[in-house]
Formats: sequence, C-alpha cells, structure tokens
Amino acid sequence: MGKVIICASQKGGVGKTSTATALASIFAQRGYRTLIIDCDQQCNTTDTYRAETEGVATIYDVLLDESRISISEAIQHTECGEILAGDSLLRQADEKLKGCVDGLYRMSDALEKCGDYDYIFIDTAPAMNSILHNCLIAADEVIIPVTADRYALQGLSQLNETIRAIKKRQNPKLTVAGLLLTKYNGRANLSRDVKASLEKVAESMNTKIFDTSVRECIKVKEAQAQKQTLIAYAPKCTAAEDYNRLANELIG
Repeated sequence: MGKVIICASQKGGVGKTSTATALASIFAQRGYRTLIIDCDQQCNTTDTYRAETEGVATIYDVLLDESRISISEAIQHTECGEILAGDSLLRQADEKLKGCVDGLYRMSDALEKCGDYDYIFIDTAPAMNSILHNCLIAADEVIIPVTADRYALQGLSQLNETIRAIKKRQNPKLTVAGLLLTKYNGRANLSRDVKASLEKVAESMNTKIFDTSVRECIKVKEAQAQKQTLIAYAPKCTAAEDYNRLANELIG
C-alpha cells in the first residue's frame, strides 16, 4: 500500500473535494498509480468522476455492510481515474459502528488489502464522525484546506485536537502535511491577514502553511458544474497551476 493522504476540514466549502480530485488527477497523469476514495455522504467526488452509485459496491459496502467486500472489488475505472465511490448511506455510520470492537479500524483494515497503489487520496465530510476517525487512523498525511476569509479558523482547533489524540493513541505515523490556503487573492488585504494569522495556528499544530496557495479561479466552479476534474477541464488555469505546484511540494 502506498501513501494515504486525506483532505479534511470541519468547515464546508473550503475546497476539500477540489483539492482531492485535482491532486489525484495530477498524480495519475504523472504516472503514479492513484486511487481516490469518496468518504463524504454528499458524494461530490463520486459525481465529479461520474462514477456509479446504484447497483454497484461503494465505500459503504467496504466499511459498513455485513458483506464487507474488499476495496478491489468495489473500485470503478472511470475516464477520470480509479475511484471507490461514495454513498449517501454513510450518514448511518455512527449508528452502525457504535459498539463495534473494530469500528474505528475498518478503513485501515480495508486498505491493507487494497493493492499496489502509489498514492491513495481520501475526500472526507465536514464533520467529526466515525468515518473521519477511520480515515485519520488509516492515513499517513492530512491536508487541511482553509479559505482566505474571516471564518478561516472555524473548526481547526477541534480537528487539531482529534489529530493529536489519534496520533498519540492509534496512528503514530500520522502527520499534518500542511494548511492549504484556497480561494486566495493576494491583492486582497483580508487574504493576506488570514495568511498571517494562520502562521501561528500552523506552528501550534506542528505543521506549516504550504508555500502554494490556490488562487481564486472561476474554472473550479465550472469544472464542478461539468462534472469534471479541474485538471481535465482547464489544465492551464491558475488553480490547476497551483495544484501542480502543491503536488511538487507533496512529492518533495
């Protein structure tokens, strides 16, 4: 199993799905064997990849169904790449996993039998729930997208506490790869002020703000409307350029 990177935030609309799908596309284009997993019951990543959700196995079947099929049986091969589709039934996860001895380890157990991928990207819901805990326990790195607005710090403290607890007790290899500024406008005072404030937050989380900030770009919303990844829809737009730079940072 390769490196597992999750995009997580307690705040919606920060670019988790755009980040996960863009990075998965870029890494696949660069020749890495890449899988993306949709762990958000809204299924936006699944929608972007135009993957099936009816009559096929999904992340729900892998983690929560009694059959507990393997990830390899549930992977769909689409024009955008390989994906384990999301499922609206994930909203039942907390109830289903309550009291299960292995309830928080189902993702890590499933990924151990996942096959020979170089990178696995996981898109998560903006919620502190058992599925997010599963993902954090299974992950190597966390990317935390943060919008450059006055509400940027919402939810960061709780997420940081959760990551620290999981790192201490359940997954010592877990690290926060960095905070990623999204929808950034370098000419706006607010964007610059938010970036300055986040420096202290990043230090308290023993991480960094990525050198790359993802600039505001209308092509991101257009790609979503067309049910395409940004990299396929507008590979030369400013946001695509930024995500390519972010990929370089992750690879090192």
